[in-house]
Amino acid sequence: MIDRSATATLKQLAAWYPAVALTGPRQAGKTTLAQAVFPGKPYRSLEDPDQREFALSDPRGFLAQFPDGAILDEVQRSPELFSYLQTRLDADRRMGLFILTGSQQFSLNQSISQSLAGRVGYLHLLPFAHEELLAEFAPKNLEAMLLQGFYPPMFDRGIPPHVWYADYVATYIERDLRQLINVRDLAAFQRFLRMCAARTGQMLNLSALAADCGITHNTAKSWISILEASYLVVLLPPWHRNLGKRLVKTPKLYFLDTGLAAWLAGVRKADDLELGSMRGALFETWVVSELTKHLCNHALPNRLYFWRDSTGKEVDLLVEHGPETAFPIECKSGRTVAADWFKPLKDFCKASDAPGSAIIYGGQGNQLRSQAPVFGWESMQELITLAFSSGGGE
Repeated sequence: MIDRSATATLKQLAAWYPAVALTGPRQAGKTTLAQAVFPGKPYRSLEDPDQREFALSDPRGFLAQFPDGAILDEVQRSPELFSYLQTRLDADRRMGLFILTGSQQFSLNQSISQSLAGRVGYLHLLPFAHEELLAEFAPKNLEAMLLQGFYPPMFDRGIPPHVWYADYVATYIERDLRQLINVRDLAAFQRFLRMCAARTGQMLNLSALAADCGITHNTAKSWISILEASYLVVLLPPWHRNLGKRLVKTPKLYFLDTGLAAWLAGVRKADDLELGSMRGALFETWVVSELTKHLCNHALPNRLYFWRDSTGKEVDLLVEHGPETAFPIECKSGRTVAADWFKPLKDFCKASDAPGSAIIYGGQGNQLRSQAPVFGWESMQELITLAFSSGGGE
């Protein structure tokens, strides 16, 4: 098993709460991590029809099997179990008794908020982070990494990306999402997924997206929310000193795995990324996903934004360090540093009290420039350390 950065956080949450909810997309490694951290706990999957029927028909008897707790996988499939879990946790009062995993954030949150509020610590596990893979699976080059993505089965089975993602979309995404929403027109939903992937790294124009997919604005809005709840995409709000403006302005859309986004967008070969139009968007998507994974692995609240002013000046990514200050990052997929890359950072620093700034690019080697440090793509962890420590710490 590849060591996961979230391990320490999971242990800490289990020391603080009677139960821990470990959520994330399917095939991200939730079950593997839970069983590795808590090897002595019995494991039951509520995807198993026999186990689910037992839990639904006799919840007290089902829970009585586990005097010292258990790992309950895909627990959102048996929502009636949560009320009985509440009684059990309140009576026992031990910490870390149950580890609850689930791949549908909306369903799991709904059940927990109704019965287990205040009794459950949350940890969101996304696919591998770049730093987790370096010891055994260092990528050959940037293009291969973006195309392969970071889901664990890509590394322990040797499946070609175009084969695995096709099966993943068909067997997991469409099945799970159709359980959450009534998708009558599967072709329209598949088109919606592909249109979203083609727009990764762009402003989210729901009206245009809906028109291109032949669906209503409200349907597009609902489907985006489901993609968020399923840990497939994340929306980055614009950064303003006025907190209210962040809530009403248009966000940017990013997939949380570049391999999935590339497959949905029709990119099949690493060579297609050399000069293709998706290279810059997928590179920026990767940077956003890596910083998002850092926040999730340490159970930190999301504080990632982008910046665009009324004159069109823009910075790709901001790490907020307070309501009025943020660390700006420019993401450039080019292999050679250009002088004009620094101007957006200068503009933002002039307009705010930024604690510093940085550039990450598609080339190799770091450069300590006077305007801002420049990190090659292989130095992602150094960038993350700087971005989250500058002017505010963790």
